[in-house]
Amino acid sequence: MSARERAFTLDIHGEQAVAILAEPAAARSDCGVLVVVGGPQYRVGSHRQFVLLARALAEAGFPVMRFDFRGMGDSSGAMRDFTRVGDDIAVAIDAFLRESTGLRRVVLWGLCDGASASCFHMANDPRVAGAVLLNPWVRSDAGEARVMLKHYYLQRLMSPDFWRKLLSGRFRAGESLGSLGGMLRKASTASASGAGSDVGKVDYSRAPLVEGVPGGLSASGRPALVLLSGNDFVAAEFEAAMDGSQSWRVLTDTGHVRSRKLADANHTFSSAVWREDVFHATRSWLEKNILGEAA
Repeated sequence: MSARERAFTLDIHGEQAVAILAEPAAARSDCGVLVVVGGPQYRVGSHRQFVLLARALAEAGFPVMRFDFRGMGDSSGAMRDFTRVGDDIAVAIDAFLRESTGLRRVVLWGLCDGASASCFHMANDPRVAGAVLLNPWVRSDAGEARVMLKHYYLQRLMSPDFWRKLLSGRFRAGESLGSLGGMLRKASTASASGAGSDVGKVDYSRAPLVEGVPGGLSASGRPALVLLSGNDFVAAEFEAAMDGSQSWRVLTDTGHVRSRKLADANHTFSSAVWREDVFHATRSWLEKNILGEAA
C-alpha cells in the first residue's frame, strides 16, 4: 500500500499554520490520526519521529496529519504554551476532516505536554474518537521533587562513585545537602493551586495538571492508550501522580485507558527500536479500538 504527502496552510485567527497530510492509497476507516506536538517542538519531531510515524501509519491505512502550532516551526504568530492551543487543535481537526476524503473522526496522538493538551481538548470535541498519549506532562514542584528523591538521590546513595568521592574528600557536602533539603521541602508541599474546583468545568486546562489530564480523559468517555518510557523523569512523575488519583484508577480499572511501559526508552523514544515499538503499539491500538479488529 503506497501513501502520498501534501502540504497546506491553516488559518488560525488570522495566523498561518503549516500542515502536512500523509494519505494512504485506501483508508481503512473514517478515522485519522492528528499528531499534537509537545514542548518547543514542530511537526517533524525529535529525530524525525513524527514524520516517520505518520508515513508508517499511512502505509498501514490511516490518514495522518501533522501541523505546527502558531508561533512554532513554519507557522506565524506568537508562541503559546500547551494550555492555550485548543483553538489550534480545533482548526487542525476542521482542516483534517475537510482535506481527507471520507474522514469523520480523529484520534489525537500527543507526546509530553502535547499529550496533556490532547486530554484537555478531547473532553469537549465529539469528533475525537480517542487518544494515544506518550509520557503526559503533569509537572508540579512537589511531584518533580518526589521523583528526583526517588530516582536520582536514592540512586546516588547506591552508587559506588558517590562513596568514592565521599571518602576521597571530593564530595561537596554542603552544596549537595542544600540541594537535597530543597527537594525534601518541595516534596512535602501540596500543590498551592486553587484551581482544583475547576475540574468540574469545561476548561480542563485550568485545573492542576494531575487533575486536568485524567479529568479530560474521563469527561470525553473515549478510549486512550498511554505509552510510558522507563528511562524518563516525566513518565516517572506521571506514574507517581496517577498512583494517588482516584479518577485515573477508575479509568484504568474499567479498561477505558490502557497503559504500557517501554522499559528502556527515553523521553522521545530516540532509537529505531523504540520508534518501532511506538508505531506497533499505536497501530495495534488503532486496529482494536477504532477498527474493532481482534488483537
